[in-house]
Amino acid sequence: MNHIRQKGVLKASARNRGGVGVSHNKNTAGCETVRMPAPSKVTLAMRQHIGAPCRPTVSVGDTVGVGQKIGDSDKYCSAPIHASVSGVVTAIGPLPLASGEIAEAVTIESDGEMRLFEGIAPPKADTKEEFLAAVRESGLVGLGGAGFPAHVKLNIPQGVEIDTLIINAAECEPYITVDYRECIENSWDILSGVRVVKDMLAIKNVVIAVEDNKPEAIAEMKKVADNFQDTGDEIKVMSLRSRYPQGAEKMMIRSVTGRKVPPGKLPSAVGCLVMNVASVSFLARYLKTGKPLVSRSLTVDGSAIAKPGNVRAPIGTLISELIDFCGGFKADPYKIIAGGPMMGSAVIGTDFPTLKQYNAILAFAENTFRLKKERDCIRCGRCAFVCPLNLVPTAIMDAAKAGNVPMIERLSADTCMECGSCAYVCPSGIPLVQYLRLAKAIKNKAGEEQCR
Repeated sequence: MNHIRQKGVLKASARNRGGVGVSHNKNTAGCETVRMPAPSKVTLAMRQHIGAPCRPTVSVGDTVGVGQKIGDSDKYCSAPIHASVSGVVTAIGPLPLASGEIAEAVTIESDGEMRLFEGIAPPKADTKEEFLAAVRESGLVGLGGAGFPAHVKLNIPQGVEIDTLIINAAECEPYITVDYRECIENSWDILSGVRVVKDMLAIKNVVIAVEDNKPEAIAEMKKVADNFQDTGDEIKVMSLRSRYPQGAEKMMIRSVTGRKVPPGKLPSAVGCLVMNVASVSFLARYLKTGKPLVSRSLTVDGSAIAKPGNVRAPIGTLISELIDFCGGFKADPYKIIAGGPMMGSAVIGTDFPTLKQYNAILAFAENTFRLKKERDCIRCGRCAFVCPLNLVPTAIMDAAKAGNVPMIERLSADTCMECGSCAYVCPSGIPLVQYLRLAKAIKNKAGEEQCR
């Protein structure tokens, strides 16, 4: 493990290639998380994760309580959906999401009482098998934005040895501060969740990794981690260089351990497991209470928002109600983004529900949001220079435009994590991430046609 020690906190000495220095704009770092009251209704999409979508397990007219399962799948790579408010199911059917995707969804009209489902109870999790089953029933997916079902990630294949658990508290995306607030407000839950994962999976080393622009979070994590030393569990806190995309899984593994994950391989190939800080914090609360994932924290910010802040809202709350809770718009929104400005997705309106993956809703006025006019590529090479994975985005773009599948494969387009660094530095304003996504789609479509 490559590191130096400063006042009890490890400081990463291994550096990743590429990346960009972005304006952090952590405007809401000092805003305590505020719990939003029950919205008028929630719309719960049956696909809020990577993997197979769920099917509704309730019917129109059913009365449901908070935490009641309303959607599930018999597929392994999936995560159940639970009612986030108490009330009556008023609609079931396909609805558009903010991403433009059409998904089956269940709409619940809230009764305003937030009545807990009577079947909620702490799960039995004495063995690894029981623990993994409990994690699946919780509905937990990666809360850093990826949305990968947690029970799948935690189910380490037989014969694979994991020696290092990395807790990702980097939060390198501009504006977003929910993970920072999690470290400040729920530090004991984080450490409790870490200990459970460590013990259940028999992992020797634990490192909580935080970017060095969050000294208060580092100090809080160090204080709580020191208390765990008395139990025989050594949990280290590491300060990372503040450079986007430091929080990306492969980048973090390189910074923390010095190990490089080979292209096309998972972190387990180098003995690592990476979990988001909010995910392990939720796990600790779930194992105590049995209350599944029905709400999450989101940063609501941007120049068009009247009262920016961090809000804990029921999953499925309409974006419009979330923004109204933050005082509404103080200027006409020119661009609304679900997620961060680098990896988030622009949305066409506010009448869409929030999903488990959303960690922010950002709204910008026209005078603070600049879009470059797209021009021809000048072959400056900046995109390749900043790519953390050593790709050549313009070459992949050209291959996508030509529909050249062999070239797309040769250029390893599939390994792109869509961090947006290339588009951020492009002087020609070329939307390179969109071309990279197009390249992946062309390759996948060609593969599907070959299988027919």
